[in-house]
Amino acid sequence: MGASGTGETVLAYDEAMAAYDPVMGLEVHVELNTATKMFCGCPTTFGAEPNSQVCPVCLGLPGALPVLNAKGLEGAVRIGLALNCTIASWCRFARKNYFYPDMPKNFQTSQYDEPIAFDGHLDVELDDGTTFRVEIERAHMEEDTGKSSHVGGATGRIHGAEYSLVDYNRAGIPLIEIVTKPLVGAGDRAPEVARAYVSALRDLLRALGVSDVKMEQGSLRCDANVSLRKRVSDDATSSEQKAVPFGIRSETKNVNSLRSIERAVRYEITRQAARLAAGRRVVQETRHWHEDTGVTTAGREKSDAEDYRYFPEPDLVPIAPEAAWVEQLRTTLPEPPAQRRRRLQTEWGFGDLEMRDVVNAGATEAIEATVVAGASPATARKWWMGELARQANTRGLELSALAITPAQVAELQALVDAGTLNDALARQVVEGVLAGEGGPAEVVAARGLELVSDDGPLIDAVEAAIAAHADVADKVRGGKVAAVGALVGAVMKQMRGKADAARVRELLMERLTP
Repeated sequence: MGASGTGETVLAYDEAMAAYDPVMGLEVHVELNTATKMFCGCPTTFGAEPNSQVCPVCLGLPGALPVLNAKGLEGAVRIGLALNCTIASWCRFARKNYFYPDMPKNFQTSQYDEPIAFDGHLDVELDDGTTFRVEIERAHMEEDTGKSSHVGGATGRIHGAEYSLVDYNRAGIPLIEIVTKPLVGAGDRAPEVARAYVSALRDLLRALGVSDVKMEQGSLRCDANVSLRKRVSDDATSSEQKAVPFGIRSETKNVNSLRSIERAVRYEITRQAARLAAGRRVVQETRHWHEDTGVTTAGREKSDAEDYRYFPEPDLVPIAPEAAWVEQLRTTLPEPPAQRRRRLQTEWGFGDLEMRDVVNAGATEAIEATVVAGASPATARKWWMGELARQANTRGLELSALAITPAQVAELQALVDAGTLNDALARQVVEGVLAGEGGPAEVVAARGLELVSDDGPLIDAVEAAIAAHADVADKVRGGKVAAVGALVGAVMKQMRGKADAARVRELLMERLTP
């Protein structure tokens, strides 16, 4: 055993896995990208001036009545269909009652025992190519809460803060909560399964176009429930292990990165294992994840459903989606992301590692569009994973936010293929396009970047280089062919890079070798 950064004892992961079997339940909250909130017409723009996007409905003022956002309902149904869920033919909203400063109504409009979608699954591919099926309990509609900011203190949390501010702009934004059934059987791969599931879910939601799924902005957040139960002997059957009752769970709230999800689950396993091994009990509570120290700390004791005093929402009518409409929405579902990646990898001829890098960089769509625009998969990958990735990193942007289109990248590569540019000049063209100077052809013309294709100026530069570096030229004549590189460099410098290095080498060798 050892101590974590909070003083809590943790058990080595291998020891924890030898003694206990982890059980997980993952709750993912997804903010929909509708133009207005779930029950009112307030805009949902991220980063607006605090409390500038509110009205009597989302502030819960007396007499204000909500109306369901039709696009929010559509997004919920499409998510349910994509998760292989059954879509309810009739459902309704409920009030989830609890007090929290960032919830102006003192209740959250949610769904309880009658969700819009239920009994689904998502097959998740792990790092070694194996598949783990995650069973989905439900996907239900609700509204997001506001956001509290705790000012002063060292942690940014309410404890130790001098005062708190509340921004209600987020209150009422359409939210879909996707809840898994208890995940059993993952064993020591439980943290990996948690990360892979949220990653696959994020890809699916992005493909559906229902959310921007920006975890860093809170539009996708994960609550990770973890408990441990005693592991039976290694020769026990799966059914015998499943018969062992679940342990007490903790819920780590609002984890907002894939890496953190994996680390938080792993930490909770080692923390709970240490408590159980020492004869102590695990407390049913919410916990906070600390990215800097890699530990969780206690929040509040976790409430059960009955503590929220759910009852049907009297201000909203029940929802009864027509079967024909649901089936029409089913036709709008995109190709499943994992299936699409496998298809594209085969079409492009990429290796597993190459494709994984592309996916991790968020470059799949850009490369696909560049190929459609006429570039080869290899050259499209070269630009998006090379120079453009570097430019995005320098600017602190996502690849998709760069001011260059896949069509322009394909045009740029066409200029290279035609001999108009070399790679060095093409990188200068990229800089011009990103600076807003126009498309690739316009930048080439404005900056005068076209390669010199006339041998006349090249021959003059070659002769000058030979005369200026007679000692190097003598080495080449004497059989040290590698020395010609220095002469090529001298010519390229004189031509300011506007020459084909291969042609320069040819001209030099014609003059210096028999």
